[in-house]
Amino acid sequence: MTTPVSARPHPGTAMTDEQRADFERDGFIVVPGVLSEDEVAHYAAAVDRVYEEHAAAGKLAADRSLHKLNAVGSCNDLAPLLDHPKVFGLVWSMLGWNVHVYHSHLDVHPPLAEKKPFRFEWHQDGGRQNREIESDPRPRMSVKIAYWLSDVSQTGRGNFQVVPGSHVTNWIDGPPRRDMEWPNPEGAIEVTANPGDAVFFDRRIWHARSNNYSQVTRKGVFFGYTFRWVHTRETTEDFPGLTPVQRQLVGLEDGDGDHAWGHYPEQVPLYGLLKEHDLLDPKHPPLKP
Repeated sequence: MTTPVSARPHPGTAMTDEQRADFERDGFIVVPGVLSEDEVAHYAAAVDRVYEEHAAAGKLAADRSLHKLNAVGSCNDLAPLLDHPKVFGLVWSMLGWNVHVYHSHLDVHPPLAEKKPFRFEWHQDGGRQNREIESDPRPRMSVKIAYWLSDVSQTGRGNFQVVPGSHVTNWIDGPPRRDMEWPNPEGAIEVTANPGDAVFFDRRIWHARSNNYSQVTRKGVFFGYTFRWVHTRETTEDFPGLTPVQRQLVGLEDGDGDHAWGHYPEQVPLYGLLKEHDLLDPKHPPLKP
């Protein structure tokens, strides 16, 4: 499938020097107003449809929450969020053009009706990366975008909790068992955001979700981006309407191993789009032409 140059979406704008400095210092940044009110309503309705389908099939968790992997494969309507121009520039500014989505999920967490048993949930993304890569600090490897479709402008609504600056810390204090009562890490905060805001974060930042004891159902969509030579954990079937860049992001443009390793830049859709808009920046190695 090809898309005429005139029909290609814009790849977004590059990360500013201020954003880069904040991201390198804190491990995350909040980007306000990424989605319009109409977009929030559209994507929230799409997520609601998935939620209701799972509710009808008896596939919700005991607390009525839903954590559904493979966001676009589970809900094709979410595809435009893969490379939304108001935030996608942060991804390629940090990782370059040879990227794909290796992990994604949509989340719905209704208010909890009763106190939840304690469980220490603080973690870094990446699973075994955090035990098997020996450097200190470990490499970034991936970044993530969280799109907020509900109002988490106050704490206690299932907010994204982080320890600012902890992305360069390999280990934090934790209990010997996850069910043992333990305080939050020193410096932990709950990130607040309005519907339509996005949070861009380094996978290494120590983070967790707060319990939602409010009257607001927490809804969000998350996309994790990494290099195409890191294998994706999910598979999305082709469907009409995907642009070449979106096909790259869901693994439909992979070709053979050399293609995914970036040996043929001119064949990679995002490289071509960034080149077309003169956004390949030699100051940052992943964006060197």
